[in-house]
Amino acid sequence: MSLIASIEITHHRLPLDPPFKASWDGRPRRHFDATIVRVRDDEGREGIGSGDLMKGFEGHEDLFVGQDPRHLERHYEVLSHINFHYGRCWPLDLALWDLSGKITGEPVWRMLGGRADRVRLYASSGVLREPSAMADQVERYVEEGFPAMKVRFSSSAGGRDGWRDDVAALEAIRARVGDRLELMVDCNQGWRMPWDTTLPWTFKDALTVARELERLGIYWMEEPLFRSDRKGMKALKEATSVRIAGGEMTRELYEFRDLIEERALDVIQPDVALVGGITGCRRLAYQAREAGVTFTPHSWTNGIGVLANAHLTAGCGDAPFLEYPYDNPEWNEARRDYPMIAPLRHRDGWLELGEAAGLGITLDEERLKATRI
Repeated sequence: MSLIASIEITHHRLPLDPPFKASWDGRPRRHFDATIVRVRDDEGREGIGSGDLMKGFEGHEDLFVGQDPRHLERHYEVLSHINFHYGRCWPLDLALWDLSGKITGEPVWRMLGGRADRVRLYASSGVLREPSAMADQVERYVEEGFPAMKVRFSSSAGGRDGWRDDVAALEAIRARVGDRLELMVDCNQGWRMPWDTTLPWTFKDALTVARELERLGIYWMEEPLFRSDRKGMKALKEATSVRIAGGEMTRELYEFRDLIEERALDVIQPDVALVGGITGCRRLAYQAREAGVTFTPHSWTNGIGVLANAHLTAGCGDAPFLEYPYDNPEWNEARRDYPMIAPLRHRDGWLELGEAAGLGITLDEERLKATRI
């Protein structure tokens, strides 16, 4: 019987030159941090996870060492208690799934139900560009085979002058590529960076924007209101034909349960690296399906997080598209996936997961050594 022998957590920092200016931040990002979690068993196998910073985990290793790594529900319960008292330590759940797959010789997508071995992707942009430059970028997405992409609206610190300029960018995109791909919009109203005290849109602000998005045939409208305004999101959902999406930074599974039960959203977007891990989020995939709510994870971490969300979505979900953070050259696959020996590569807008045991991660040990903090 395999037993957990050790848990190691390391932090890494990749300098970004030129910097990445994210639409939701406004301040240029000059480095990209990654936390790597390794769980080793007493037979020499290693499971790998990444995502949140694992704050508060130190001192709790003894709750896992000596346990069977395949007792995933037990480990989920312990992590949920740590989450309550300290920080979000869900990358450990990802590492435990990876290790369990290596023990059994199965890919995680098959362990989770085996609905599919690949996922359809939408290109998730992160940079604000002038309308003509946005249209150029979207045309490249079409050429690469993506069926859909997400356009970021400017936050209060963004590079455009309000939502009317954002709508102008959408109009330029539609004029260039027509209906050759679906368009989503992230309104960036659900949360703010710590330094940003600008108020989010009101319901009537969001409804006015929704009418413009209806005109342009937008597939979903993401985070149009502050994250706690469930009644507002439900009212907006009922007032517009555009799907309403949200939940990417929601911290508790019971909050998603309430969102699903109240039908407050058309689309929920948990991220296994940030809430619940794979073990918790698979509950949401089932709940959402039974309620007629679309489940499609947020995945803006790194390639390890993308893979973990992809395995869950392929294994037991039924998402039309999965988020693929990709906005070349500012946010390319090499930057995003630097902890890995080779970055993920989509194929005509599909991510194929293959037959590798676990999550299929191979770390770039030299790069990790060079970037360790």
